[in-house]
Amino acid sequence: METSAKLYSLNYSNVRTYLFALLFVAGNIALPQICHLVPYGGPTLLPIYFFTLIAAYKYGFRVGLLTAILSPVINHLLFAMPSGAALPIILIKSTLLAGASALAARTLKSVSLWAILGVVLSYQIIGTAFEWAFIGNFHAAVQDFRIGIPGMLIQWFGGYTLLKAIAKL
Repeated sequence: METSAKLYSLNYSNVRTYLFALLFVAGNIALPQICHLVPYGGPTLLPIYFFTLIAAYKYGFRVGLLTAILSPVINHLLFAMPSGAALPIILIKSTLLAGASALAARTLKSVSLWAILGVVLSYQIIGTAFEWAFIGNFHAAVQDFRIGIPGMLIQWFGGYTLLKAIAKL
């Protein structure tokens, strides 16, 4: 399933880069707050990553990177979620997600269900390796694969659906 789409690569000198990044950061602030109303909603639904995927795929690496860095930091400063201990790993995974999303979009120049799956799996697998190296505990490092499958499925199907819906914008 593939949809042709208008995909962008905005520069840091373009004010739209910052406007779109702020829009996606707002989404990455609101969505985790909603998900945290559900017991263990954060680790299960992985909401902090959703709009980073959309931002980088649709508007390029720069918008994705701003979203990837600002979202967890602002959430941490405002709500202490993610915790200070989890923040470095989430920043690494978010940055990997921004890179994988932007690369997939730039390479394929379309929205593909399989490309989104590849993006989600690649940032999670590489991010898990970083997490394992960082914390030294394999069992804790694979947490997203143990309990975060619903969140990965939301990223895959929800990300594809939203990208397809905004494909012509």
